[in-house]
Amino acid sequence: MSKYVLDASAVLALLNEETGQDKVEAVIADSVMSAVNYCEVMGKLIDAGVTEEDARESIDLLNVEIISFDTEQAGKAAALRPTTKKLGLSLGDRSCLALGLARRHTVVTAEREWTKLRVGIKIEMIR
Repeated sequence: MSKYVLDASAVLALLNEETGQDKVEAVIADSVMSAVNYCEVMGKLIDAGVTEEDARESIDLLNVEIISFDTEQAGKAAALRPTTKKLGLSLGDRSCLALGLARRHTVVTAEREWTKLRVGIKIEMIR
């Protein structure tokens, strides 16, 4: 059973071999990711010149379950807007947090601003 929700920044740190990748590697077997964050990772890889097929394969090789963005998560993400707006969090950021809230999982991210949040779940920084 999963215990963690990976933010796009955490997945990208792992795929790009950036600082913090070791922390993502340590939890990846017990992690899930929102379909919205999957889209973000795919987009960033494609922006960097990776083909759509190779980007998809790179993510698939991580063997992380991708969770559909449903109406429950959409409602939670919307409800997070007032709390997160001042920190500049995006829909992708809020979708990650919403999945963490829905599943009561720890969220794993590289986004330092998230440490200022008090939303009812644990947030772990990878760097």
